[in-house]
Amino acid sequence: MKLFKLLIFLIVCYPFLFANCTQHEEPINKNSVSSIRSPHVFSKIDSSKYKLEIFRLDTLFNKLYKANAFNGNVLIAKGSHIIYQKSFGIGNKSANTQLSDSSLFQLASVSKVVTGIAAMMLYEKGKLKLETKVYEILKGFPYTNISVRDLLSHRSGLPNYLYFCSDYVKSPPPHLSNQGLLDLIVKYQPKPFLKPGKRFNYNNTNYALLALIIEKISGKKFSVFLKEELFKPLGMRHTYTALDIDSTREYLTQGHTLSYARVANDWFDGVLGDKGIYTTTFDLFLLSAALYQQRLLNPETQCLAYKPHSPEKKESNYGFGWRMKNLNNDDKEVYHNGWWHGYRTSFHRRLKDSLTVIVLSNRLNMSVYATGRVYAAIDGPKAKELSKDDTDE
Repeated sequence: MKLFKLLIFLIVCYPFLFANCTQHEEPINKNSVSSIRSPHVFSKIDSSKYKLEIFRLDTLFNKLYKANAFNGNVLIAKGSHIIYQKSFGIGNKSANTQLSDSSLFQLASVSKVVTGIAAMMLYEKGKLKLETKVYEILKGFPYTNISVRDLLSHRSGLPNYLYFCSDYVKSPPPHLSNQGLLDLIVKYQPKPFLKPGKRFNYNNTNYALLALIIEKISGKKFSVFLKEELFKPLGMRHTYTALDIDSTREYLTQGHTLSYARVANDWFDGVLGDKGIYTTTFDLFLLSAALYQQRLLNPETQCLAYKPHSPEKKESNYGFGWRMKNLNNDDKEVYHNGWWHGYRTSFHRRLKDSLTVIVLSNRLNMSVYATGRVYAAIDGPKAKELSKDDTDE
């Protein structure tokens, strides 16, 4: 029976597995006591091999920085090798600190990538089923037709909690928790925006609920699950959730407006899953490399996560925690952008050559999303620019 199911899966997913999901980094030894495979050695690549690419990347980001159009950290890698890594500007204006490779940034909606991966880890272990209805996991959840799959692919039709919570809470607490959000949904039952599955509708409620589902299924607090099952095994020693991070931490950055005014946190910062992860460019690179090396999720699971799940979207799409574009060619990208409290973030991965592009900013510069220029710097000015700048969160 298991062999029969495997054959059916390969027949259905064959074109996607070997065209759009192909990853060129060689997998490493999978024999490990951990659920995550053995660690790998990471290094900066031979600079002479990518001399032109490094020159173009450095020219691009120096130009943006000197034009006051970028403040942040950049890391570009192929497979497990870093091509380019550099910091530009201020970490905290009021404290007069400069950015460095150790600087911690709020990932904003790039955090959804981590939440999606955590959910797929439970799926791969057989602990979480995609078709399970949310109300079967979260006690009192008032909508009976919404599945885990709907949350992952942003097809639940739920309204965004960042907007409806203020309708019900006139004197907000210092921090709203994920459970507190669920309690509000159970009590007030805000009207859904769409019927489940009708069409793609990106909103933060989906991933806030997924974080709570991960807690219920794993029996661990979301922050603890991420630390024990993901961050620590991958060596992501400088990655935290907003509930764990120490505000006095030496390398913690501050989010700024374009004029470098401080952007304060608010009561929504206590909700995790849709945002709320702080990390460095290097730690995020470790996550990307582990996916390419198949140390974190099996190829079949990654195929499912990178699969377009909204057929009505033709030019771009959304999988499970990943946006994607260039769907029908070898230059397929899976990515996510973010924007929250003075931070803009961009995390792009091109599957054909195991490329990773990480741009994290603690200032509201739109240039963070200018990945088309980054790809042009890597591929050369004569290369076809398939990756356009994208401002989707």
